Amino acid sequence: MKKLRKKPKTTVNLSPPSLLALGFLSFIVIGTLLLKLPISHHGDLPWIHALFTATSAVTITGLSVVNVGEAYTVFGKIVIMLLLQSGGLGFMTFAILAVMSLSAKIGLKHQIMAQETIGQTSLSKVSHTIKAVFLYSLFFEAIGTFILTIAWMQEYDFLKAFFYAAFYSVSAFNNGGFSLFPNSLMDFSSHYFITFTISLLYIIGGIGFLVLMDIKRHKSWKKLSPNSKLILLTIAGLNLVAFVTIWLLEANNPLTLAPMSITDQAVNAWFHATVPRSSGFNSLNVGSMTDASTLFTMVLMFIGGGSLSTAGGIKVGTFIVVTLSVISFLRRADEIRIFNFSIPQNTSFKAMAVVSITAMLVFIGFLTLLLLEPKHHFLDLLFEAVSAACTVGLSRGITSELQPASQVALMLLMFAGRLGPLTLAYMIATPKKTRLKHPPTDIQIG
Repeated sequence: MKKLRKKPKTTVNLSPPSLLALGFLSFIVIGTLLLKLPISHHGDLPWIHALFTATSAVTITGLSVVNVGEAYTVFGKIVIMLLLQSGGLGFMTFAILAVMSLSAKIGLKHQIMAQETIGQTSLSKVSHTIKAVFLYSLFFEAIGTFILTIAWMQEYDFLKAFFYAAFYSVSAFNNGGFSLFPNSLMDFSSHYFITFTISLLYIIGGIGFLVLMDIKRHKSWKKLSPNSKLILLTIAGLNLVAFVTIWLLEANNPLTLAPMSITDQAVNAWFHATVPRSSGFNSLNVGSMTDASTLFTMVLMFIGGGSLSTAGGIKVGTFIVVTLSVISFLRRADEIRIFNFSIPQNTSFKAMAVVSITAMLVFIGFLTLLLLEPKHHFLDLLFEAVSAACTVGLSRGITSELQPASQVALMLLMFAGRLGPLTLAYMIATPKKTRLKHPPTDIQIG
């Protein structure tokens, strides 16, 4: 008898960014199907609205074309909460886990990508980082739920207060920006306990887990890594400058801060100084803010939060490296220095690439919206494009008014904005080397 030859097993080799994209698409599809179930929503819910909500939740953006509190049942809201959690934690762990499971097959170059993505130098530390991500998330969300439950028990019964608290804790810590109230947190603009707790949650979530781990490990400012010091100082500086700027720009605006007391003005100015970093909540009517405040808010949205965090944007580290690169060039310095350390030129190139790609993404999205929505105001559409591409979720109130094609454009912006940095990291971490060298030439700049 002839021995039957076994057919060789066919394997599909996918890069970690491809696996991540497929993973997120799977979350979006599953979320869409669950939200479309009759037990998930009240009345009729079009497929595109379910898809938009799922995409916004998985990419932890927070834009919505429906009133989440009224359109979805308790089951639907729980689905959204799980999608927010999956999106926030999944972004930081899915690709890492994929690389770890395939590390024996994919070779060194993909392993390098995983290391660069999470800022670690060995794959043994990757597992520790993933565990820390989950533990930190559950810890801060639990504290937030406890505090907000106490705060909301003054207005609602225990079960309702607890549900609101859990939803907002998950939404805030993951910088999701989803709200169960039609006007976000505008009804609680004078409830300092609620607004301050939520602001702390999204600030901590936006710092970055590596920085939080560094703080826990060393417990001393002097022992912190230069990266942690830089991120903490930059975030503190940006928040302080934004706080003063927003307060000054909106203090005389009768539609926002002007009618409030000094204390209420300070609290709401602080809230709106920190929310653009990716959280997406609002205690003031964003559409009623001055044009200057709107432009400044878009700059803050573009910057975003810390690396390996739930925040979007170009990230704080990228912003400061680009800024230091410009300063070093103007000073004719030989190297870029920070805290008596030099920043490699390659890091500067990476930062420039991230800024350029994000800016191009915003431009393409904005141009698309301009073509599709000629009746809407220029500034409103630009704000919407920046918010989607940087996965923030703030809106000037036009999201629900956009036609289906524009909603699809926003979904693509949210998806690209969430996956873009990781894909770029992969491209940077796996350079193609060649022995062929070309002669230098001079190109006129400026």
